Amino acid sequence: MVTAAPPLPPRRAGRFRHLGPNWYASVMGTAVVASAGVALPGPVRGPRDLFATVWAVSLLMLAVLLAARTVHWTRHRDQARAHLLDPATAPFYGCLAMALLAVGGGALTAGRSLIGTRAAVGLDTVLFTAGTAIGLCAAVAVPYLMAVRHRVEPGQATPVWLLPLVAPMVSAALGPLLVPHLPPGQPRETLLLACFALFGLSLLAVLLMLPLVFARLITAGPLPLALTPTLFLVLGPLGQSTTAVALIADAAPGVVPAPYDRGLGVFAVLYGVPVMGFALLWLGLATAHVVRARRHGMGFTLTWWAFTFPVGTCVTGAAALARHTDLAMYDVLAVALYGVLVAAWLAAAWGTVRGLLSGELPGAPRTAPAALR
Repeated sequence: MVTAAPPLPPRRAGRFRHLGPNWYASVMGTAVVASAGVALPGPVRGPRDLFATVWAVSLLMLAVLLAARTVHWTRHRDQARAHLLDPATAPFYGCLAMALLAVGGGALTAGRSLIGTRAAVGLDTVLFTAGTAIGLCAAVAVPYLMAVRHRVEPGQATPVWLLPLVAPMVSAALGPLLVPHLPPGQPRETLLLACFALFGLSLLAVLLMLPLVFARLITAGPLPLALTPTLFLVLGPLGQSTTAVALIADAAPGVVPAPYDRGLGVFAVLYGVPVMGFALLWLGLATAHVVRARRHGMGFTLTWWAFTFPVGTCVTGAAALARHTDLAMYDVLAVALYGVLVAAWLAAAWGTVRGLLSGELPGAPRTAPAALR
């Protein structure tokens, strides 16, 4: 007989009540430290055991967070529904999909030495399938809710709006890792071209949304201090799309017929080089805004995790361009960005641990928007 779960103490129940989907960003940010480290150029690649350990931590974080969010949905359905109807919080449901995908992809890149190839393929298959399905649902449902239920003004646009639209791009970048493990022929070609379709789906959706974000920044002034780190989220679709086209091109020989296999390799360079250039421009702009915000008193919030995963995608994008162009400058860029990623992860992780130990996280929002806590 199945019995009802015992009631949680009021204090613990209250903490679960305000556990939002934005917490999945910490899983994404941890997983990408491992997968981006494995992607670094050979001469500076760190020990794989270290990256495998970091990936294992992200897997543990995902398991714990999924359990906690299950409690949230089970015991606080009113609050969970309120999150879906809150334009500041609903886009973070894209983080659930990306967390599943990041940990799944990390199993094949960083975690394989720890759990073995067979287990890594099985785990990635499950997480990739679930993450892709959730990501596609979020990419449709969140913009739909913004149109028919949320009441937003152009001046409210933030990079957070990009999150559900970027999730399919993460699928596009990580799906090619599974292609060699499928039977030859149509199964491999179908998955690879499906990843290419996900790339186009996400890219075009981001191109529709990004002008709103940039226009709001120019016409309405800087974002609120606590939201300033979210400017780094724009790097996500830029770095991830560069990574996606490169990995699709890597998997294409023997999977798609000629000359399309060679054409994908050419496209990876023709697309990736200018997009990575724009990513560096945006990195400079976002950094300038963060420096200004710090001078004006910006403190730690969970939005600091926006410094991690997007930068990690730029690491993998630069490393992919290094492979496809044989240019040393992209090796140097990948290493430099990885240094930024590690520093950002340490800052975000320290702030999160300190907030958890002090009881400030997760907590009921006071004056800040719900998405910030």
